[in-house]
Amino acid sequence: MSRKTIDDMLAEARAKLQRLYAFQIPDALRRGAVLVDIRPQAQRQREGTLPGALAIERNVLEWRCDPTSSAALALAKDHDVEWIIVCSEGYTSSLAAAALQELGLHKATDLVGGYKALEAAGLLNVAVQTRHFAREAQAVTTAH
Repeated sequence: MSRKTIDDMLAEARAKLQRLYAFQIPDALRRGAVLVDIRPQAQRQREGTLPGALAIERNVLEWRCDPTSSAALALAKDHDVEWIIVCSEGYTSSLAAAALQELGLHKATDLVGGYKALEAAGLLNVAVQTRHFAREAQAVTTAH
């Protein structure tokens, strides 16, 4: 039995993906893609938040995005949702996006360079105008 290294796993995962660069995120969001921040809460607190992105920690990602799961989000309406997975630097997100593709979520991908790439490009607020974010913000405002 041959063994894989993490570098092998990462290369295999990325070979399945049409990875996006930070400058491509605004167009992806305009066409309806959903930005998902999978960094743990402690890391989001340390590095900063990604306003407008869904915060779904890595350990529950598949259950929240798979439309056949009893724990799926309302946004996980079918297998055609374009999920853009973001981690800190774009490594864990590649593995996570490939796992979503294995579930049949064929448009799942990740962000090259992760959160740090968005930060460097000055695009941390890129997702605040997305439909799902606007709906959630309105619901919070209406509730208070």
